[in-house]
Amino acid sequence: MKVLFRLACTGLLMSLPAISQTSQTKVTWYGHSAFRIEAPAGHIFCIDPWLSNPLDPAAQNGSDPMKIVDKGDYILLTHGHFDHVGETIQIANRTHARLVATFDLAEAMVKVAKFPAAQTGFDVMGNPGGEITVADGEVKITFVQAIHSSSLEVPDGDKTGAPAVCGGVAVGYVIQIKNGPTIYDSGDTAYFSDIKLIGAKFHPDLAILNIGGHFGMEVPDALQAAKDVGAKLTIPQHYKSFPVLSQSPDEFLAGLRKMNLPGRAPRAGETITFDGKQSK
Repeated sequence: MKVLFRLACTGLLMSLPAISQTSQTKVTWYGHSAFRIEAPAGHIFCIDPWLSNPLDPAAQNGSDPMKIVDKGDYILLTHGHFDHVGETIQIANRTHARLVATFDLAEAMVKVAKFPAAQTGFDVMGNPGGEITVADGEVKITFVQAIHSSSLEVPDGDKTGAPAVCGGVAVGYVIQIKNGPTIYDSGDTAYFSDIKLIGAKFHPDLAILNIGGHFGMEVPDALQAAKDVGAKLTIPQHYKSFPVLSQSPDEFLAGLRKMNLPGRAPRAGETITFDGKQSK
């Protein structure tokens, strides 16, 4: 009788629909270079959070973009320019997020921009070639080369008289998420041939490339970078937010199609969801 009961239970379990074991990662673009990544376990990563940029829907018509910020665990800065630091201090004060940045930029953020010192430290600092593991082991972040400048504006009223201080070297990031995608964010880099090594080593599922030109890659170089990285999906950033930047991603997307590379341009405020490593 017990054997028959076990067999009946086994048959019932086998007939039930399979429960999905996939884990979701959500990547939201807020315009310019500002991104929010929600990892499967719920950890929140803000990248270059200039939320008051002209494209962010939350900043339209004089609205306060901070109203969308309810949680943050880590803030990643690729370099110290104002259009990347953005609302970093406000987010840190509201959410107690920790600062991921190069050693020099993190030091400058504390001493000059008054970032809370307790929310940074050697465990979340790095330089190109280094890596850190955060979020209870869920996420590994590698600091990679970016050819660009980095300085931090001195606040009004500072008595030093200096308009800006050195922010160290600029970087990009490779973000490897357990049960989720590997994401490469180029920051504001110029094209460099060793970018292909990032693709060969990390095989990104998502590449976020700057395409606006003038202060970073022009479209032809961004297309070469996309080819070298070879991500499963490429999206553009750092365009349309200033008059001197490219005002449209159309040329970049057309180039990707011509090379048979998957790409799309999300709307500001739009979220791309990954099930495991696969984007929907």
